[in-house]
Amino acid sequence: MNDKISIMKAAIITIGDEILLGQITDTNSQYIAKQLTNIGIEIIKIYSISDKKEEIKAAIDAALEYADLVLTTGGLGPTKDDLTKKVLADYFRTELVFNKQAFKWLQEIFASKKALMNEYNRTQALLPKNCKILRNYKGTASAMCFKKGSKVLISLPGVPFEMEHLMQTQVMPLLKEKYKSSRLRYKVLNVYNIAEAELALILSRFEESLPAGITLAYLPSLEMVKLRLTAKGTAVPKLEKYAGKLKTVLKNLYFTEGENNSPQRSLAEILTIKKLTLSTAESCSGGNIAHIITSIPGSSAYYLGGVVAYSNELKKNLLNVNSASLKKYGALSESVAKQMAENIRKITGSDYSVATTGIAGPAGGTPEKPVGTVWIAVSGNKETLAERFLFSANRERNMAKASIKALQMLLNFIVKYDKI
Repeated sequence: MNDKISIMKAAIITIGDEILLGQITDTNSQYIAKQLTNIGIEIIKIYSISDKKEEIKAAIDAALEYADLVLTTGGLGPTKDDLTKKVLADYFRTELVFNKQAFKWLQEIFASKKALMNEYNRTQALLPKNCKILRNYKGTASAMCFKKGSKVLISLPGVPFEMEHLMQTQVMPLLKEKYKSSRLRYKVLNVYNIAEAELALILSRFEESLPAGITLAYLPSLEMVKLRLTAKGTAVPKLEKYAGKLKTVLKNLYFTEGENNSPQRSLAEILTIKKLTLSTAESCSGGNIAHIITSIPGSSAYYLGGVVAYSNELKKNLLNVNSASLKKYGALSESVAKQMAENIRKITGSDYSVATTGIAGPAGGTPEKPVGTVWIAVSGNKETLAERFLFSANRERNMAKASIKALQMLLNFIVKYDKI
């Protein structure tokens, strides 16, 4: 089979002035791209365009020239500035007609909300005659599927939760059937506590050994460097083999596997299974650890709460840190970090805890304790451990790195005493 033919290509078009003006973030393209990639469809282009007839048509022309599949989001609302379905009807040489089935869906939605339908709402039942209509159970704008020869365009509403629901219930089943022979797969490893350039040096020989059809990409962020190993066409069967080789090269580094894997998710798993609880005491991380922990659905089952104590007074009054320790060693010390961790655990009654104290920057450092110096402590019923780190001169990076390192330390500490 010809690799170029076997790999289906897609383009995504987001429509809306609000995106171009920076009023909202385009999360739709990211979501759609992940869903398509997961079933072996390659994204070749993502467009963001304004709500203008000429720009919508030009973007569709450009996308369909190279892509087998085009997905658009936005411009399907009931107001006059929402032009997408009118433009699509014109582009695919059809007309807008009153769709009785779509109107029935609208009636059901408004009846369930006990709301009245006005004339603008009714226009949502005006849809292109020659297309497949996909029901939107979460909103009033139906999705539309058009065909042009062997190529497909699917138009989705721009509201994220509506678009995501349509992708899962309507679009993905359709695409899985149509493009089931597509051949593109990838593996993701998340590598922590190392700079991109340093990691690239470690992996230079591995990259040189990769056969045709397999590529390695570096996706750095404040918290990690994400490695994406991608296989296309006839190289797909080799993906597991080279993913194994990559993990062997990384054996001395801390990494997790999978896009949705992270220290906080691993923590959630072990704490939930073992029915353990957790608390936090933060200074330099400013509540970021608590934010990361509670970003996981179901975290209320194991996270009891925490304290953000920036000042020494709050460390003393809320966390019962010893005044003598603060005076003798300072807030940035092993002694204070340990007391913060131990005392928040006692105050909340949690099984485990983690604490941070440090200098995030950009000011406040000294020759003995420069900006980026952080003490992290973890505590359980059997012991309390603390470790000193020196990160960077960048405040945002320091807060992010301290938070991730704290979660890693906590995870390793819990695994030591409570293995799954």
